Amino acid sequence: MKTSMKIIIPSLLLVATLSTAGCAGEKKADLEGVWGPGGEGQPQLILEEDGAFSGTDGCNNIFGTWKETSDGQIEFGDVGSTMMACEGVDAWLSAMSTGTIDGTVMHVEDSSGTQIGTLDRIESK
Repeated sequence: MKTSMKIIIPSLLLVATLSTAGCAGEKKADLEGVWGPGGEGQPQLILEEDGAFSGTDGCNNIFGTWKETSDGQIEFGDVGSTMMACEGVDAWLSAMSTGTIDGTVMHVEDSSGTQIGTLDRIESK
């Protein structure tokens, strides 16, 4: 009896660990990659696997962190940017707070939940 319990308990622990391993931190969508064309006057976000992002609002460099929430929304944090003045550039992306993905389009919202723009997926990682 003691020998069989020594085998059963570790086996049960292994099954429990394997069955929950994919749940913690599991992503609902492949979010990492390049969103938006970039280039002069064009916004772009690059979402890294480690939770960092970088990019441009079309004029200024932007950077910070991101994470996927349990409801599949993207939450941007620690958003910072350079402060260059660029005439004729709508720097809407620097006001981002959250994002949602619909196929290959990211809908970007400000802190009030109002959509301020969209970015098309350019490249996935």
